[in-house]
Amino acid sequence: MEQYAPDLESSRPSSPAAVAHDQPARLRDSFGRAITDVRLSVTDRCNYKCVYCRTGNEGAQYTELPIADYLRMVRVLVSLGVEKVRLTGGEPLLRAGLVEMVAALAQFRTAFHPDGTPLAANENGAPLDIALTTNGHLLESLAEPLHAAGLSRVTVSMDAVDPEIFARITRVPRSFERVLAGVRAARAVGLGPVKVNCVLLRGFNDAQIEPFAEFSRREGVIVRFIEFMPLEEDRSWKPETVVPMDEIVARLNAWRPSCGVPAGLVALPANAASETARRFTFADGIGEIGIIAPVSRPFCGHCSRVRITSDGALRTCLFSQSDHDLYGEMRRGATDGDLRAYVRRVVMHKEARHHIGEPGFEKPSRNMVHIGG
Repeated sequence: MEQYAPDLESSRPSSPAAVAHDQPARLRDSFGRAITDVRLSVTDRCNYKCVYCRTGNEGAQYTELPIADYLRMVRVLVSLGVEKVRLTGGEPLLRAGLVEMVAALAQFRTAFHPDGTPLAANENGAPLDIALTTNGHLLESLAEPLHAAGLSRVTVSMDAVDPEIFARITRVPRSFERVLAGVRAARAVGLGPVKVNCVLLRGFNDAQIEPFAEFSRREGVIVRFIEFMPLEEDRSWKPETVVPMDEIVARLNAWRPSCGVPAGLVALPANAASETARRFTFADGIGEIGIIAPVSRPFCGHCSRVRITSDGALRTCLFSQSDHDLYGEMRRGATDGDLRAYVRRVVMHKEARHHIGEPGFEKPSRNMVHIGG
């Protein structure tokens, strides 16, 4: 394992000419990026009112679709090359029929070989990688049935390990104990590696960085710190609220995990080019920290994702200024072939990158909770 070095590779997309030889059947954008991941929101509802996300006064704003319609959308995307499905919300564990939906997704098979060539008619693809992002409040009782249905992994949003700070963030009393029980249940049934996401806000929960590092080592989970992005409901984001990656790394480099273990992070290699987190461990290899830095270190150049909102809108970027009404096409009688052609047209307009912090930056047309995490 190599020591962390601050020089990160460019986030510029590949040129279209560089990928002209690739199979045309696989879904790619105009920059040659293969689209292999979909993040699907199954509800706009949430049982938390986290301060960096919600005003605390607004509820759900968008409808939910029948599970069968979500499954059709995923099936079309899988036929175009999608291999990973992440179920989000709102809070997806509020959605009735979620376990049955996971069981149905577990029957899907990929349509392409790892090198991007299409499978022959007589070949069977691999199972999808099915993941879920949740606030964890209902996870303790659902972890086992979700795992049995075919869920691969779970990510829990958890913005403090101090119960009082956690309750202030979620605005739900005694919520920390419920989420901790959910994290432990997910790990016990094999939904791992369990990832715990923490959005850092300066002056609010940035004192939790070192306690979270200890939490990772003690609980056997991957902790990922996320830079605060301008996706909140009350439009209160300011650059000075962001705790940037370099500051997080500096603090953890100075932190000594326990007696006999020297201070300092050790860099880990990326699992894939499109991975959003920079990965680290400690000198003894116990615990893992990821840092997702869309503000200070954008990673758009390898983006492989599209998103579907709970009301069936296709979005090509978190920061898109428009939605594309995939469900509307279905409602008007589109065949699967029609939907594939529609998705291809939309994805060809996928943005090269976001423009956070640049002059003229516009916040997206929806807030994070209404897009899907």
